[in-house]
Amino acid sequence: MQLHQINFEGTKRFSPLFLDYIRGEKKLSKFHGARPQIESFEATIANRNFEDEKREVLVDVLKSQYENCETRSQVAQNIASLRQPNTFTVTTGHQLNIFTGPLFFVYKIVAAINMARSLKVKYPEYNFVPVYWMATEDHDFEEINNFNLFGKKYSWKSDQKGPVGRFSTESMKILLDEIPEKPELFTKGYLGQKTLADATRDIVNELFGEQGLVILDADDKQLKKALLPVMKADIFHNEAHSLAQAATEELEEMGYKGQIYPRPINFFYMENGLRERIELVDGNYVVLNTSLTFTKGELQQEIDENPEKFSPNVVLRPVYEEIILPNLAYIGGPAEVTYWLQLKGVFEHFKVPFPIVFPRSFAMILTGVIAKKMDKIPLKSMDIFEDYDELKEKILYSNSEPAHDLADQLKDIEKAFKSIQDKANELDPSLEGFVMSEFKKTEKSVDNIQKRLKKAEEQKEATRIKQLESVLDKLFPNGNPQEREDNLLNFYINNPNFINELLAILDPFILKYNLLTEDA
Repeated sequence: MQLHQINFEGTKRFSPLFLDYIRGEKKLSKFHGARPQIESFEATIANRNFEDEKREVLVDVLKSQYENCETRSQVAQNIASLRQPNTFTVTTGHQLNIFTGPLFFVYKIVAAINMARSLKVKYPEYNFVPVYWMATEDHDFEEINNFNLFGKKYSWKSDQKGPVGRFSTESMKILLDEIPEKPELFTKGYLGQKTLADATRDIVNELFGEQGLVILDADDKQLKKALLPVMKADIFHNEAHSLAQAATEELEEMGYKGQIYPRPINFFYMENGLRERIELVDGNYVVLNTSLTFTKGELQQEIDENPEKFSPNVVLRPVYEEIILPNLAYIGGPAEVTYWLQLKGVFEHFKVPFPIVFPRSFAMILTGVIAKKMDKIPLKSMDIFEDYDELKEKILYSNSEPAHDLADQLKDIEKAFKSIQDKANELDPSLEGFVMSEFKKTEKSVDNIQKRLKKAEEQKEATRIKQLESVLDKLFPNGNPQEREDNLLNFYINNPNFINELLAILDPFILKYNLLTEDA
């Protein structure tokens, strides 16, 4: 693949907060930790203490979770190294989208793997483990039950409820039978494992295990025990709410838009088939949309005995990550970067180290077919982010002035009517209005002529316009960037080396948008 990079501003698709964070605006410094650059890791490592006891729990849990998954030697080595005080993680997270969901999921993981590799070269005395945090506790099934392959949407139908990681994948066989082309690893994962969490681990491990990616499911009682103090502080004293709210309001006063909105209680109550918010109602703690009600004492006992039943929302899930992982950096998309910046005060309150927040890798794949069409139009790669109408004009008149442009002729007509108006004033000043009225009619006629000429030009260049629309439809399906709509299989089926090519070319420390053109 050939690489061309452009600044994020050039895409016209990122928020002011994201762009200012990348640029290092000083007014945002209080909302984040070290800057997203490789040089920041030296001090971050020096300040990152992680207890041996937590390391032992983490390793034990990971080993248990990998029991039914073929563990590559690179993964086993990385898991074992987590016991060592000189081993740290770089983490990305995402929902359990079926068949890996949108393409940017792959870019996130590639960024984590390449970051760990680069850090090992820069700081060879330390070990760096790339981690994929599976959002197994998420309960929004409609967000993860579909994917787009070659322009067709495929969906998994299920009436299961609660945390999606616990969903049975037995009914996935119906969907698998619908898909004409699919690598065997997906069939093996979905039909060979019992739950969506286990199936996703199996699939992602098949794709990235050789690169040493460690996959973590934090829906675990042993891991949740470390979150007990935060659970109680949030549920009974609402300590996170005011801090996150204050940061959100301050950012909004600066003209930015927040991504998340904290609640007084930022935990769900979770069981198989159930994940619902907890609220304080008339002195009791109620699990919404259920008959479950707890007194304060009863809920305290439930937390102590069954911490796995309490699931943090987006306000406290990042805190949970940093409590149970010896983590240095979190890699996320634009929305994630924004909400991490809303949470710095929450981290400080709970005395949890705030990681370096990195934007994930962003990329657009220009296939050989697309590249040929762009050459014929002609269309430069960085032009694809322009407004469609402006882009069409640019292409139509790249080598000549627009024939439909009658601005000069209209100036001559206006000059002629001005001369007529002067003569009319000499003869009868009352004729001025009549002359101006006739000019307006003529001006409107010229405008109509101009539109007809433009339409004729577009018809004459219909082939190039159609090629332009075809290119944009492929790169921005449904008006969204390719990485948010297309699936990995759109490229992996025809190019099994696709992931390795991404690993070879995407550098997470170069904060730019990547345009990747396939070799002819």
